[in-house]
Amino acid sequence: MITEIPGLVDRVRDRFAHVEACPFEGPRIFFENAGGALRLKSVIGTSAAYAGYADNQGRDNPASKALMAAIDKGRADMRLFLNAPGGEVFVGESGTEVLFRLIRTAALGARQGGVMLGSTLEHPASRSAMARWAEVAGRQHVLVPHDNATGTVSLEAYQEAITPDIRVATIVQTSPVTGMAVDVPAIVAAIRDQAPEAFIIIDGIQHASHGQIDCAAYGADGYAVSPYKVFSRHGYGVGWASDRLTALAKEQIVDGPERAWELGTRDAGVYATFSDVVAYFDWLGGEVSDATGRRARIEAAGRAIHDHEARLMQAMLHGTGNLRGVAEMPGVAVVGGSGTEGREGVVSLTLDGMEPGALVTFLAMRGIRVHIRKNDHYCGNILGPLGLEACIRVSVCHYNTEAEVARFLTAMDEAATLAR
Repeated sequence: MITEIPGLVDRVRDRFAHVEACPFEGPRIFFENAGGALRLKSVIGTSAAYAGYADNQGRDNPASKALMAAIDKGRADMRLFLNAPGGEVFVGESGTEVLFRLIRTAALGARQGGVMLGSTLEHPASRSAMARWAEVAGRQHVLVPHDNATGTVSLEAYQEAITPDIRVATIVQTSPVTGMAVDVPAIVAAIRDQAPEAFIIIDGIQHASHGQIDCAAYGADGYAVSPYKVFSRHGYGVGWASDRLTALAKEQIVDGPERAWELGTRDAGVYATFSDVVAYFDWLGGEVSDATGRRARIEAAGRAIHDHEARLMQAMLHGTGNLRGVAEMPGVAVVGGSGTEGREGVVSLTLDGMEPGALVTFLAMRGIRVHIRKNDHYCGNILGPLGLEACIRVSVCHYNTEAEVARFLTAMDEAATLAR
């Protein structure tokens, strides 16, 4: 859809900083989006402007009122982006910190007894929080095993572990290592069927840049986003908590607002930069559809992003033009299999005869930036069961092009030839 509209790819790329060149290295293709997406130029400008404002919130002066208006708009835009009309939206230190707060509040506020349910696919942010607060609350932390062959965790796997005594459950929407998505609505519904009182928290951090977030449809109680992975900046996380989760006891200022999740004075600029992100989705949706409402345009943007990235994944895995895809190259093994259905912008792989670190360097010398993932506290849950010490992760976003994928495949084919 994006490539079918004349000039749209160029207009998309023009809205981002450093698309074609790194300010420290020079020209390069950016395939490290899962580690942090490119920044919108508008976000950079907004960040600089708000960093210079000395005034604080809650004062009777025009500057303070402007900051409060930016915060109100940011919160409204967060609700719109997440499709979360109820509950509370808030910002925290990071997406990881937001997950810890949501899970801690649920674990300490849920009815005593029972179990806490997660999966082995999850990022350590949610798994660590669940393990910590299951221990504190005296509950078993049950982990649903993911499928090494497909790189995801299925509804059927969850169903085998769902019991009526679930108090808290976590679901990762997309794996940051395999890139494979999870059927969140179906899993939430299955948990609700057996344990309607369970608090369900979704890690949407890897999914968010790919669009199509709908908290109202999920039926969960919490959602977390890391804005630096969705075209904004480091230094904050965005969370949503349902009304029932918000009603639980949590860390608060004594005699402060009962529904408040935020502690202390937050940077008004983070709200304003998130509004920039939502404005971008709104703009893109208007370019690819005739939708008249903002939410409808955001949804249209999400569909266009999904379609474009699916084409890039198809090309990367199975080839484009006369270039073969990585799934067909001798010596290449794709983590989680070579399927494209449910894949959101990530291909992790190994190459026989070339260590992952050496392959990262090889590609960098040819102007392609990727990243190594190691069997450590971040990725050991995925790589360990496969007997891998490391892999490389290649991750795309909708501002990437098929021509960039072709350059990557050319370089990979050269690497595969040298490694034999």
